[in-house]
Amino acid sequence: QVQLVESGGGLVQAGGSLRLSCAASGRTFVTYAMGWFRQAPGKEREFVAGISRTGVSTTYADFVKGRFTISRDNARDTVYLQMNSLKPEDTAAYYCAAVRDYSDSYYVRKSLYDHWGRGTQVTVSS
Repeated sequence: QVQLVESGGGLVQAGGSLRLSCAASGRTFVTYAMGWFRQAPGKEREFVAGISRTGVSTTYADFVKGRFTISRDNARDTVYLQMNSLKPEDTAAYYCAAVRDYSDSYYVRKSLYDHWGRGTQVTVSS
């Protein structure tokens, strides 16, 4: 089992930056592939970025490519999402998620993740 706690959300103007953090409990963080998802009011939760358990592989949704960067620090049991050039349409609750993995892969499908944080709100004003 792993517990996830997000932080770093807030209110920012369009064009600004935020860095989200997701701290994981337990000693087995390195065995989990991690992902960031987001959910805007009235919309389904959607994939944002994913990272393999060692951090060697990453993937992004098209709408954040070139603006967001996912990374992890396995010594600190933490995954990050650096968000630059934020747009009002990035406004959402952001969730980190974990899935046990032994192949050093990343995952895009929401249904594959079995551990979720409670989310942190990001609001981008125009």
